[in-house]
Amino acid sequence: MAVTYLKTGKPAADVAAQDAQVRKIVEDTLADIETRGDAAIRELSAKFDKYEPESFLLTASEIEAAMQKVSTRDMEDIKFAQTQIRRFAEAQRASMTDVEIETLPGVFLGHKNIPVQSVGCYVPGGKFPMVASAHMSVLTASVAGVPRIVASAPPVNGEPHPAIVAAMHMGGAHEIYVLGGMQAVGAMAIGTESVKPVDMLVGPGNAFVAEAKRQLFGRVGIDLFAGPTETMVIADETVDAELCATDLLGQAEHGYNSPAVLLTNSRKLAEATLVEIERILEILPTAETARTSWQDYGEVIVCDTYEEMLDTANEIASEHVQVMTDRDDWFLENMHSYGALFLGPRTNVANGDKVIGTNHTLPTKKAGRYTGGLWVGKFLKTHSYQRVVTDEAAALVGEYGSRLCMLEGFVGHAEQCNIRVRRYGHRNVAYGTAAE
Repeated sequence: MAVTYLKTGKPAADVAAQDAQVRKIVEDTLADIETRGDAAIRELSAKFDKYEPESFLLTASEIEAAMQKVSTRDMEDIKFAQTQIRRFAEAQRASMTDVEIETLPGVFLGHKNIPVQSVGCYVPGGKFPMVASAHMSVLTASVAGVPRIVASAPPVNGEPHPAIVAAMHMGGAHEIYVLGGMQAVGAMAIGTESVKPVDMLVGPGNAFVAEAKRQLFGRVGIDLFAGPTETMVIADETVDAELCATDLLGQAEHGYNSPAVLLTNSRKLAEATLVEIERILEILPTAETARTSWQDYGEVIVCDTYEEMLDTANEIASEHVQVMTDRDDWFLENMHSYGALFLGPRTNVANGDKVIGTNHTLPTKKAGRYTGGLWVGKFLKTHSYQRVVTDEAAALVGEYGSRLCMLEGFVGHAEQCNIRVRRYGHRNVAYGTAAE
């Protein structure tokens, strides 16, 4: 039994060096935003986006003007996607119920699901303006009931991207800013003279956006630590090389550092996929990006057994996992570390990214070991409460509480319990311990 790498990516040390460089740039930039506020934001926008409007916040008339530029077909497509995403998000929200139970006579414990009060949703622009990211963050926050939803995306060709603005507005954004990158997430989290800070940041972005969110975590909440897009294809000989190669390159085109992994128990399929990838790269319009990503971050792994494939997949914990085997449900039952699963050859990651209804903001860099992706529940905080309504319950719990506080040496804690026993109970209580 063995796991064989037919192709490997860039050494881990090289990746770590790149990450360290990004960390320093982001740290300095956020400090500058903290110190100089709007002046820093304006300079960064001019430097990176060549964009210096009177205000980065769009007015209602500017939103309407942008939406007028979206074609009827594009608008209908956006509406269709938002309908699917809203339908699934509403079902998820309905699954989260408030709870109250009577654990002892007169003792009521419960929890409430309360929306985060303000959220900043970042929508990437750059080479590929990601209209779908507006649905995934803004619309989902809206279904969760967030009362203040701030959305921001960089300008494209010197102006707000019409389809992104439409998606943000239709999704339920209360404020729409035309700001990109570190300056956007920095302004939303730290706040400036013109941007009121939010409680939480969500949405994907480039390496600088991801690092900015990491550094801002704690000051604000974040959805998850999201790095470059990752995809894994788990396949056996029930599918062909063209399908595997298409699914790998379809995600590798995201950026120059998007890992794409083929995991298979068929050396024949693995070798054929390597050949097919080279064929497609000759004709793919985005080949410049996809080729670099595949050369530096692509991997082909051949395993002897399905069990080895499963173990390897769980270890890698890829963001997107396309499963095309004779036992897809077995992988569904046994996979435990991933972002999202796409089961069967009729399913694909692109549909998940854009339209099918699940959320495309997913954990990367092995974060699938401890978190799932963005969903309605990320915008809700589950808060507990307690209510004691009878004298008998106050005295009973107080006796136990007093003794347990003294077990740890907390005399003041114990007295909180004792005073209830003295006032509501019918038995005398010695200081610090409840009398039997």
